[in-house]
Amino acid sequence: MPTSVKIFDTTLRDGTQGEGISLSVEDKIKIARKLDELGVHYIEGGWPGSNSKDIEFFERARDMKFTNAKITAFGSTRRKDSIAADDINLNRLVESGAQVATIFGKSWDFHVTTAIQTTLEENLSMIYDSVLYLKSCGLEVIYDAEHFFDGYKNNPEYALQTIKKAQDAGADWIVLCDTNGGSLPGEVTSIVTTVKQNVTTPVGIHAHNDCELGVANSLAAVQAGAGQVQGTINGYGERCGNANLSSIIPNLQLKLGYSVISEEQLKSLTPVSRYISEIANMHMPVNQPYVGNAAFAHKGGIHVSAILKDASTYEHTKPELVGNKQRVLVSELAGQSNVLVKAQELNLDFNKEHQKTKEVIEKIKDLEHQGYQFEGADATLELLLREAFEGLEEIFTLESFKMLVEKSANQSVVSEAIVKVKVHGETIYTAAEGNGPVNALDNALRKALIQYYPDIKNVHLSDYKVRVLDIKGATAGKVRVLMESTDFKTTWNTLGVSSNIIEASWYALVDSLRYALIGRKRVEPANKDQQERLGLVNH
Repeated sequence: MPTSVKIFDTTLRDGTQGEGISLSVEDKIKIARKLDELGVHYIEGGWPGSNSKDIEFFERARDMKFTNAKITAFGSTRRKDSIAADDINLNRLVESGAQVATIFGKSWDFHVTTAIQTTLEENLSMIYDSVLYLKSCGLEVIYDAEHFFDGYKNNPEYALQTIKKAQDAGADWIVLCDTNGGSLPGEVTSIVTTVKQNVTTPVGIHAHNDCELGVANSLAAVQAGAGQVQGTINGYGERCGNANLSSIIPNLQLKLGYSVISEEQLKSLTPVSRYISEIANMHMPVNQPYVGNAAFAHKGGIHVSAILKDASTYEHTKPELVGNKQRVLVSELAGQSNVLVKAQELNLDFNKEHQKTKEVIEKIKDLEHQGYQFEGADATLELLLREAFEGLEEIFTLESFKMLVEKSANQSVVSEAIVKVKVHGETIYTAAEGNGPVNALDNALRKALIQYYPDIKNVHLSDYKVRVLDIKGATAGKVRVLMESTDFKTTWNTLGVSSNIIEASWYALVDSLRYALIGRKRVEPANKDQQERLGLVNH
């Protein structure tokens, strides 16, 4: 049985077949660098015989230095009734400059006769000839036995013949593919065990997730003797995705004791997974195991009380081992323990016996009943807690605001906000236009405050979301507005709730500016590039 497992990442090839994922060459280069830093052993860059984007990636990859990973080019066996040395796709693998060639061939007799419409004997020759040719060109060759598990279940004798042909031709790895993702862990264990008894070449596993078993099947294969696991970061891939390496790597290393990557590299798993989700422009599920934002989040008061005594009461491993962190959520389910942890994070002088503690817990529960959700609004929660325990300076008070929205024929909508606030005892009256009501309100409020608080010019809205809380209320329903603000060094989230979207936006906007000025360290000016991006510098 192997004591170490090689990780083969196919995010740049199989992962891009997932719906909604499209990576530029530059995106692929950035991801490849991150994967190398993570410590994966193989990075499948794409299919150089299929498109110009992948050809360019391999051209650029030739000049890159990789510390841990080998760059792999993907392709298929030669065409039927042809010569391997004359096959265009095989030669493009050789010309790609990649150290490793990964080719797939048919293991399922049904696919041989139906999909590529050739004889079983010719398919065996296609496998043998292709592997032999690539080996003669000096490449490490990984043979992906496509549909192997389905093929074995239908015709075990022929499925085994196909991988023995790859072995006879000199393949360095034989990877068993559950291409349709329909196998169960018990089947995988049994079949991999049989394969290990019939071949001497190292074996790998390539699982898909159509039955939500991609990770389980990969682990089962390793426990049965597989020494390589193929998958993608965050499980990206066609249909339901590929086996998720963000779960497989820590499961192999922390749960099963295999040597996969270094401890320091494992600590970068969460940042790498999130980085790749950003590059791929894919939403990262908060509840994704190990690397999700909620993977080690605790909300129930009883749970939080327990983890304060010993985190292992409700955590299966230490989040720091994979670069994540424990989070305590404050909500209507919160008890004193939740508030205690948050107060400790903020260095507040917290006394759980104090009346203020009980009052703030009740206030949080009441606000959540109204529609507030502090789990996603860290800044609003901090302001609430600090105000309860320390008291906060009142930077301004609202006297009134008005909104004017005008639409005339053949003209775009014009929004204007008129704001009247009191700052340090002085009443300020301002008006400003914007490309929408919220933007106009923001501009008018900043105009009133900037002479007293010049740092707010460096604070900018980076995201704005609205959630309807009462669907039955239709356009009169209560809404929750979540704002994300940034100074390009940190970001913070605030929220407001009201049956009026402008009022809800006002609450979130006020908290955003309050947090920037009194709820955190003094903001630094944006640099020139950031100012130009925001249109703050005249050209």
